[in-house]
Amino acid sequence: MRILLINQTFYPDVAATAQHGHDLAKFLVSQGHQVSVIASRSLYGRAGRMLPAHEWVDGIEIHRVGRSLYGKAGLFARSLDFGLFYLSTVIKSLEIARHDICICLTTPPYIPLLGLALRSLRGTRVVYWVMDLYPDILLATGVLDEKSAVTLLLESLNRLALRNADRVVVLGRCMEDRVRAKRVDMSHVWRIPVWSEIFAQPSGKDLNEARRDNPYRREWNVGDRTLVMYSGNFGIGHDVETFARAAKQLEHDDDIMFAFVGGGKRKDELMRAMRAMKFERFVEADYQPRERLGDLLSAADIHLASMRPGYEGVMVPSKIFGTLGAGRPVVWVGGTKSEVSSVLRDADCGFTVTPGDADSLVDVIRRLAADPALRAEMGARARKTMVERWGVQHALARWKELLDTLDADVASRAEGDEKGDEKGDEKGDGKGDGKGDDR
Repeated sequence: MRILLINQTFYPDVAATAQHGHDLAKFLVSQGHQVSVIASRSLYGRAGRMLPAHEWVDGIEIHRVGRSLYGKAGLFARSLDFGLFYLSTVIKSLEIARHDICICLTTPPYIPLLGLALRSLRGTRVVYWVMDLYPDILLATGVLDEKSAVTLLLESLNRLALRNADRVVVLGRCMEDRVRAKRVDMSHVWRIPVWSEIFAQPSGKDLNEARRDNPYRREWNVGDRTLVMYSGNFGIGHDVETFARAAKQLEHDDDIMFAFVGGGKRKDELMRAMRAMKFERFVEADYQPRERLGDLLSAADIHLASMRPGYEGVMVPSKIFGTLGAGRPVVWVGGTKSEVSSVLRDADCGFTVTPGDADSLVDVIRRLAADPALRAEMGARARKTMVERWGVQHALARWKELLDTLDADVASRAEGDEKGDEKGDEKGDGKGDGKGDDR
């Protein structure tokens, strides 16, 4: 099939949706499909035009349009950037050849509506890949009021997309529940988690030797201290206040060190809080190259993940699967009904702490820091659940299954069209040329 993927970010961007989109596109190419992508010419959150308008990468034809004028300057400025991307994408999608299937992500929001337009104009099947749920995320952040006219309009548009897409992909059980509450036909909804690699362990080395040889631990001068890491996006939906308060309580635990790796709006807030209380045992680093992700995540002894109350099902943090793939225990600062908490509970490979409960977070960190055997046991269970359930191979197999059902629909429709043409020809022959020409 010819498959089109639309998302504002794509390779070589490091944003999570860019990486997952690239992984899926490469997989589809390996399955024999022709894959095209429409993405932005700018890197996520950065103003300016940086990337080529057209190129081939890993057998994928990439069309890049527009540019980011404002980066992350504010909600209104980002809305203008989104508007420019919408317009440019509409034009490009009509310029390029027709596709059998269009997979639409949610950066920017409501781009699946373009997929529905392509179905009306060109008969393209639409897959709505829900990375973030709108306008739910705007309600959770307090940007919109639940009963405002704008909220009602945005909600009606999202329900239109959810109810009319040929397939809807959600990331977890909590997101599935939210979609069900919108009265969507659940027979078209597929739950496929985001994924990560299962990172190779250094051969011939025990855990202590691997820790000493880890390049990040050497670079950061971690030594034999317990390294607690948060890696990924520090976004508006993440709880950084609890991290800061816990670090304050651990200021005299010299055997514990923190690493905060990545970017996002709330990272600066966390860094200011750490420096204001003169906490020095932490490392700050930007997003790291994907090829070094295994070393990065394996450098930690304990991983942190978080989400503020009210965001359950609105988004599902993808970082959890990378940490499990590295074979490390996870401390989740978030709700018990979230997908992350469910994964940790099912595999018994981490702890859940209520947002704002810094005392419990400190207790869990100290317990894990003092018990290397417990960390190793939880880490082994984390890797086991990735191998058996959550690894990239399982997610991509589900994507293949989903697209095979759409392939059958496309084939059935083509067969129906051919039969219709044959009947039309037979009818025309029987009626005579004159009347047929008049019609």
